[in-house]
Amino acid sequence: MFARQCEAMTDILPDAPADRPTGLDDPHYAAFAWARFRGIMAWMVLAAAICVAAVIATMAHLQGPLHLVTMLAVIGGVGGSVMMAGLLMGLAFLSSGSGHDEDVTRID
Repeated sequence: MFARQCEAMTDILPDAPADRPTGLDDPHYAAFAWARFRGIMAWMVLAAAICVAAVIATMAHLQGPLHLVTMLAVIGGVGGSVMMAGLLMGLAFLSSGSGHDEDVTRID
């Protein structure tokens, strides 16, 4: 995997010809960047599931048996919040890592 990352990073060197696409405009780098984003999201699904399970177990221990509506609310609230945080941070990493942040400030 490290070799693929190094190869993808060398594809977007600043001394690349002007007609060559960079960042997410380059299909090879875009595939790599989106695969990395999907990997981040897969880890966040696992983190959200662990958080939801911990909250449900804690609530059940403190309050006794929980209703289905309560468990669905915890899944939506806690799981949704963790997933939203992961999604936004993943998109920020994608934007920064692909060079789109620098493209915005570049004046041609």
